[in-house]
Amino acid sequence: MRRFTACFCSAVALLVVGLGSVFGDITDGAMEHLKREHSLMKPYQGVGSQWDFWGSTLVTSSYVRLTPDERSKQGSIWNTVPCYLKDWEMHVQFKVHGSGKKNLHGDGLAIWYTRDRLHPGPVFSNKAQFHGLAVFVDTYSNDETSDRSFPYISAMVNNGSVSYDHGKDGRSSELGGCSAEIRNRDYDTYLAVRYSKGRLTVMVDVDDKNEWKECIDIGGVRLPTGYYFGASAATGDLSDNHDIISMKLYQLMVEHSPEEENLDWTKIEPSVSLLKSPKDNIDDPTGNFRGTPLTGWKVFLLLLCSLLGIVVCAVVGAVVFQKRQERNKRFY
Repeated sequence: MRRFTACFCSAVALLVVGLGSVFGDITDGAMEHLKREHSLMKPYQGVGSQWDFWGSTLVTSSYVRLTPDERSKQGSIWNTVPCYLKDWEMHVQFKVHGSGKKNLHGDGLAIWYTRDRLHPGPVFSNKAQFHGLAVFVDTYSNDETSDRSFPYISAMVNNGSVSYDHGKDGRSSELGGCSAEIRNRDYDTYLAVRYSKGRLTVMVDVDDKNEWKECIDIGGVRLPTGYYFGASAATGDLSDNHDIISMKLYQLMVEHSPEEENLDWTKIEPSVSLLKSPKDNIDDPTGNFRGTPLTGWKVFLLLLCSLLGIVVCAVVGAVVFQKRQERNKRFY
């Protein structure tokens, strides 16, 4: 039985370590990692020095309203300080609300990490051929043939060579996405964007459960340093209030190889290594054309099954060992 006890304790310890690696992916928001020069928080004292705004954006003591619930409005807010962190995580607290009924509201908002800032355009009030990363919170379906449920959150990495296709809701160039009921909520809604060691992860907390839910997780992403964070929103024939409550950037303490440390990260071209072309995503109803890496819950299930197998083997081994001992006693 000692062997069984030892195996069982080892299995439990391994499970605890595994769970820690799975659920420890998103930072707990420790203040020592907060980068204030890239963060937007109440009472928004950095607006005007560390943050610039444009268009219909209105800064109050409680929120930054990118657009009011009015037609044909565009607004944005941009960090004036370029970010030179190699590994980071952005937490966005936002609120989308308005008087429009179901499917009669729009258009949505976007979170940006791009080379250029304050360049108005047709993509949620930013230019279409951008360099960098965009995470879209799209609240209205422009594609009548789409079977997706909106609001829909998606991500796109661009090197300036591709235009976001607004008519198809960006489906041909997205890296993945998920539906999320973020509109007219009575509680806070959050979005987390993490970039670390070539992996992009987008999480949402929109169900008032104080827990992150995975939306996008994809490896092979290359983003340079020296780009700017921003947020923008737009309305068209339909409208909504698009509010940013806070944007908090956290530095992730990650070790890199000597080769990576010596690399000039400002010269990296935004890109993604994919198993399939983004164009193949047009016919994919799930909107997820990336490979299927071992995401958090998959790792958890794999660990759980492995550990259950270890425990079962340990129990069987203990029973067999005990019966052998009893059989040996009968020979004396």
